[in-house]
Amino acid sequence: MNDKEISEIRRHFRAERSGISRIRGCYVNEKREIISELDQSLGLMSETEAEEILSLLKKTLSGRVGTNLLDIAFSTSQVAESEEYRLLTRLRETALKDDQAVHAFFAKVIQSLEIEGNYMILLAHDSYDVFTYRKDGHRSEDAGEMFNYILCTVCPVRMAKPALSYYVRENCFRHVTADSVVAPPALGFLFPAFDDRCTNLYGALYYTRSVEDSHTEFTDAIFKAGPMPMPAAEQKATFHTVLADAAGEACSLPVVRSVRAQLCQAIEDHKAAKETEPLTVDKYAIRDMLGFCGVPEENITHFEQAFDAGFGPGAAVSPHNLVDVRRFEVRTPDVRITVNPEKTDLVETRIIDGVRYILIRADEGAEVNGVDVRF
Repeated sequence: MNDKEISEIRRHFRAERSGISRIRGCYVNEKREIISELDQSLGLMSETEAEEILSLLKKTLSGRVGTNLLDIAFSTSQVAESEEYRLLTRLRETALKDDQAVHAFFAKVIQSLEIEGNYMILLAHDSYDVFTYRKDGHRSEDAGEMFNYILCTVCPVRMAKPALSYYVRENCFRHVTADSVVAPPALGFLFPAFDDRCTNLYGALYYTRSVEDSHTEFTDAIFKAGPMPMPAAEQKATFHTVLADAAGEACSLPVVRSVRAQLCQAIEDHKAAKETEPLTVDKYAIRDMLGFCGVPEENITHFEQAFDAGFGPGAAVSPHNLVDVRRFEVRTPDVRITVNPEKTDLVETRIIDGVRYILIRADEGAEVNGVDVRF
């Protein structure tokens, strides 16, 4: 799924637009025991409560594609035979009215998920009447496809801190005791996928809030759809290691700065072009970037081999997972320097009298702890 398709589904999560009639869920304690279950109608909730529930569900479709939102692909054999796919299909086809299927799903999640503390599992079913466009680009009144899907979200439950509150009408202070608060989703998924504005029964969209942990124990149990993409934080660490080891002596500040600048430029160009498909780069794209920097061919060949070993042959990754477009940092064991990403040319490295230095041009002066210093 791409950003445009995800946004279309997200816009549907409003009380006046949503077709969600009921919410199924359960509250799980830290011992993996179900404390309570819920089966509530949104229509019987207050408008504020319904909007808050829909907001939680909506956050399961937030974040960046390729980083927080990952495509799940099912094989033909899975669609035809797998127990995991049959359960997801049963939940969808019965609109969560099959208690046995719902309880089986809760049990599967609880047995597999490794998450600290208490949490809630929420399930919702929706039917979205997909509108169509006329040839002139305007929205058509003709009926389109009906997209039936389920959305699952897992929300940690935290204890709010006790506090002192002032009640204006009563003109007094009161102590507010600690209470349970449902936190934003840690993970979840949409099934089936919404590709090309149509139902894709061979796919799902998986969400993880953490860029460091994609909860593969959960995805293995629920989807069994093959290995998940490497978490975004691990992708960045792997890329840094591959680049440093492969480039060797050629991995200088100008090379790292140039590769970063080229990746950031690719991100900007993709955004300006308003492309719907997520941007990815492979080893060949980065090979060209290294060649532009003047890295020797021998090191570039080594980089290609190391890239395949780190990410897998034929892998393509999101450049958002490789660089931080809003941050440029130079670090030693004892010093950390944060530089304006648009002024990275102010920093250089030199060896003076056999000692390695990081030099920062300071034409406009410098401050130390807020005090102007003299040169």
